[in-house]
Amino acid sequence: MAANESYYAAAERRIEYVTLAIGAAATIAAAVFWSMYAAAGIAVGAVLGWLNYRWLKQGVGALAGLAKAQQGAEKVRVPRSVYVKFIGRYVLLIIVAYVILTRLKVPVESLLAGFGALVVAVLAEIIWQLFGTNKPLA
Repeated sequence: MAANESYYAAAERRIEYVTLAIGAAATIAAAVFWSMYAAAGIAVGAVLGWLNYRWLKQGVGALAGLAKAQQGAEKVRVPRSVYVKFIGRYVLLIIVAYVILTRLKVPVESLLAGFGALVVAVLAEIIWQLFGTNKPLA
């Protein structure tokens, strides 16, 4: 069982690294071919997408750990930090996106493109899983 857990943890780490790498590459490309505003939007979008993924992963991990620990319990106790991570990430995304779009005049498209770095990273991991030589242990 530990081998499967380490395999999937490695996949999650790859998604995080690829998200940041794609965000960095897209930021550089935007700075060269468009403007610094577009580059800033892509950079912030990629970092926010990465942070959102990380918090989601931690929140789901905490819930899974609680489910195992409290299996068979009559009343399940969920710490407030789990709620904060689930709801806080949306609040953070909305506030940061609002400030960036209204105060810094960053193009909406560049911010959305930065968020897309996470989507591309997940798709790259799917392709890696389908065609790569690393397969999970049964």
